[in-house]
Amino acid sequence: MDNMQQQFLEAGTLMLAGMVFVFAFLSILIVFINTVLAKLAIKYPDPVAKAVSRTARKSPSNKTSGEISPSVVAAISGAVKKYRAQHGQD
Repeated sequence: MDNMQQQFLEAGTLMLAGMVFVFAFLSILIVFINTVLAKLAIKYPDPVAKAVSRTARKSPSNKTSGEISPSVVAAISGAVKKYRAQHGQD
């Protein structure tokens, strides 16, 4: 029983040491990358995109009022008549 406790204690210590090592390594890596990127950002800044002005486009009146154009109605009516004539429906 004493041997098993010894092994659990050794495993826990090893796990804790590994976690501390990984945490320290990643922390140092993050600090290093941030310092390198800060220096590179000063030397090579990102280009500033020009703001695109949005012009007010005049929309057709039928889209704003919700009405359907008479030419669209005529086209749909013609298509329905042609379909019914071809398929023998009245």
